[in-house]
Amino acid sequence: MCGIVGYTGSKNAIPLLVEGLHRLEYRGYDSAGVAVAGPDGIGVHKTAGRVADLRRVIPDGLSGAAGIAHTRWATHGEPSDRNAHPHLDPAGRFAIVHNGVLENSDALRKRLTADGADLASDTDSEVLAHLIARSGASTLADRVRDALSQVEGTYGVIAMDAENPGELVAARRGSPIVLGLGEREMLIASDTAALVRFTEKVIYLEDDELATVTAEGYHTSTMNDPGGTRSTTRPPTALEAGSIDYELGEHPDFMFKEMTEQPDAVDRCLRGRLDRRFMSARLDGVGLTPREYQQIRRVKLLGCGSAYYAGQLGAELIEQLARIPADAEPASEFRYRNPVVDPETLYVAISQSGETLDTLAAVHELKRKGGRVIGLVNVVSSSIARECGSGLFLHAGPEISVAATKSFTNMGVALALLALELGRVRDLSMADGRRLVDGLLAVPSQLTGILGTEAAIAEIARKYAGAEHMFFVGRVRGWPVAREGAQKLKEISYVHAEAYQASELKHGPLALINPEMPTVVVLPDDDLLAKNLSTIEEIKARGGPVIAVTDADLPPGVVTGVIRVPRAERELAPITLSVALQLFAYHLAKTLGREIDRPRNLAKSVTVE
Repeated sequence: MCGIVGYTGSKNAIPLLVEGLHRLEYRGYDSAGVAVAGPDGIGVHKTAGRVADLRRVIPDGLSGAAGIAHTRWATHGEPSDRNAHPHLDPAGRFAIVHNGVLENSDALRKRLTADGADLASDTDSEVLAHLIARSGASTLADRVRDALSQVEGTYGVIAMDAENPGELVAARRGSPIVLGLGEREMLIASDTAALVRFTEKVIYLEDDELATVTAEGYHTSTMNDPGGTRSTTRPPTALEAGSIDYELGEHPDFMFKEMTEQPDAVDRCLRGRLDRRFMSARLDGVGLTPREYQQIRRVKLLGCGSAYYAGQLGAELIEQLARIPADAEPASEFRYRNPVVDPETLYVAISQSGETLDTLAAVHELKRKGGRVIGLVNVVSSSIARECGSGLFLHAGPEISVAATKSFTNMGVALALLALELGRVRDLSMADGRRLVDGLLAVPSQLTGILGTEAAIAEIARKYAGAEHMFFVGRVRGWPVAREGAQKLKEISYVHAEAYQASELKHGPLALINPEMPTVVVLPDDDLLAKNLSTIEEIKARGGPVIAVTDADLPPGVVTGVIRVPRAERELAPITLSVALQLFAYHLAKTLGREIDRPRNLAKSVTVE
């Protein structure tokens, strides 16, 4: 969360910094600011609000060859001008931007205040500028080392010094930092989205690594190496994503754009991964032999938010196809319960960005305890991908909207591939393997079919846009679909929605059913169809409207609204059903006039606890 950008070179830094912030705004949009080095020192311009608001407060003609910038997702201190980054020390010599949470900031603020410091904001980040200024080290790099040695928590930080404005220092622990290499210029960012228009070569900092950057190049070293005498500098890697992927084009917003990209995204995820000779999957990135697959006795899937619900979907698939125990758990809870790590369990860390702090921390805990963990991520060079060293790349393409759409769908497809591979090395028959291979190959066209029914889904969404509350229910494979559908509705429309297993309604929640509360029933055409129809009758008997999301042929009058999807193989139906619910949430939110891509209080790529 939070977007940070830095530039040093021969160009005017302001346009590059502001453009970088614009591309990172999905990481936080409570406030924004820039600091640029000029002849009279460091000038800071910042404001509560969006990057568009920042553009209006930057003076015309402002220029400088080096600067830093920030777009904020608030943790400590309300969104306001005074809490916006960058922050300065009292003398105005040092400026910093920071992504992360300093857990001991209260103690540091009290200590600084007792020493006479005048803190200008309510943020945890500001203490870094004061600590850097109070360091007696001779270089900015060592001043940053001194400051960061006193903090506890996470950081991705850039610092600059008015007395040596062409040099920037960046460091990371838990929050990503990427260096971009140019021709006699260097850039720094918290995400490659800010860099794709300006460079094709990048360096990813590792945890507890620090970089000194000038227009001429960079030098990296570890945090515990005063003077940086033991270089960790390594060759740059190619930046694969093209800038076109970050452009809105003719679409009304990024969520709509990304939903329409799903057929192509699934096709990319499947390409080269289906083996028609053995009617199985070919997952070279996982790096396991058939014998090693057979030795797996359990699968544990870890993720947060939509990634967790995708993990639930995957766990159900793995149990069905491979007949081994599988379950999903929120990564945010996993490491805090002192988990028993089993060497015969395969752990799967799921994250769109590959930078989700809770999931990355779970990976660290697993590796520390000797667990076998693979990553399932959408950014091939991300922290989770590098830490795991093996896994499945989602190939969804950049996802800008805060609400996960194509990344969730590709998570489901990738987990279906893993389940198919696990099943075929065990007892899943060749005939079932063929059925599922054919079923996976059909998914892109099925998604195209769903997107073609957008107008009908929008009509149903508009009909129920006045509801203040909704239930989403499903059984077994429909349950994670219901959870993801409820989350989509909550996060972009602000309509209160709760998901329940359909069988649990009668154990309490049925008391809330009334004519003003619609229930969305996830209704795959499987062996539980009759039981799900019984649940619908229970809801209707109490006056509740029912919207069915289904690939089944329902008798007339069974429900008050139907969202139909093409029939898929029963194990893969959750993927197609989920896409229909994305469209439902999207059009309900549009009817209510919500800002789709940047829902209030949220941000993408959650790099703080």
